Amino acid sequence: MSAQNYVCVGAGQRPAIEPEKGFDEHVLACVLSCALKEVEAGEATATESTGLSLAELREILSRSFPAAAMAAFAFKDVSDPEPLMEEELLRGLLLAHARPSDPASARFAKILARRAMRNGHLWQDLGLLNRAELNRLLAMHFPTLAAGNAQNMKWKKYFYRKLCEAEGFSLCTAPNCRECSDFESCFGPEEGECEERVTPT
Repeated sequence: MSAQNYVCVGAGQRPAIEPEKGFDEHVLACVLSCALKEVEAGEATATESTGLSLAELREILSRSFPAAAMAAFAFKDVSDPEPLMEEELLRGLLLAHARPSDPASARFAKILARRAMRNGHLWQDLGLLNRAELNRLLAMHFPTLAAGNAQNMKWKKYFYRKLCEAEGFSLCTAPNCRECSDFESCFGPEEGECEERVTPT
């Protein structure tokens, strides 16, 4: 992403996609765009917004983004994020399905777990263009987890369903999804309406 594009991010505009930079860089640019908006609004620090450590953020910015990007984030008095239990559980699920020995996948596990704590659709919380980009990200970095969502369930619903299954109980008493009264909530279109998080208990 060019310095000019990053200035546009600060102005609330979407970054231009530069195919040669790769899809991962595009996703990171989108996430950083969301983070910058939250930093500028005083809602969160850069680490709180992304779920990444200060060292990880500095490494990403210095490697893939212009110097202006580093200056745009207020790193003074910024500490590493402290994930809550729900976020830790989701991060663990993602890491269990991450590509082995891939630092990028481990980094995206942190980002996804933190951004999933927001109340919008996950692709929106990441600043992506559409759900298809989220599908691609998950298939690239968490292939076995992504492959399990064969019915195209909303991703946050799917994540929490997997967490509940790991704990030995179900979120729904219906014999199958088609007979569940919340079918539209789990499988409906992900456009403008927000989806609620389902916290495992």
